Amino acid sequence: MTANAILTDLIQRPAQAAEALPALSPDQLNTHLGGHPNSIAWLLWHSGREIDAQLSDLTGFPQQWEDFRERFDLGEIGETFGLGHTPEQAAQIRVDDQRLLIDYLKAALNACAEYADTLTDADLAEVIDENWTPPVTRGVRLVSVIDDAVQHIAQADFIAGALG
Repeated sequence: MTANAILTDLIQRPAQAAEALPALSPDQLNTHLGGHPNSIAWLLWHSGREIDAQLSDLTGFPQQWEDFRERFDLGEIGETFGLGHTPEQAAQIRVDDQRLLIDYLKAALNACAEYADTLTDADLAEVIDENWTPPVTRGVRLVSVIDDAVQHIAQADFIAGALG
């Protein structure tokens, strides 16, 4: 199995997990369990946004958000991707449509998989950010972005279970 095949498989895991979530009402999607700032809607939205924004930084291509912005109708807060949100900002992310959240996540993941499929081993090993110790390679950045999504989808699944 090649590095690209492993990465492509990994990239599809968050979408599979999101599709496996139970059908949730708007109230369930937007519940802040135990007063935590991150609702299921925020977690799914953030997962798509962070993949989308970071992938756009890597590729220079437009974000998938361009095709989803109007459907989400989140205003200025929707232009962020959740990193550093205060509890008040996180609460502004209210989305009543579970399918929309999953479709956006899948669009970002599909773009990521298409990009990953074009990369060589040398591309994956290229240092793209020297502000960390050790410096971050393209491959590490992609794994990090996907790992973040996996963790957030697992959190959404936990919340859904607690609500159900």
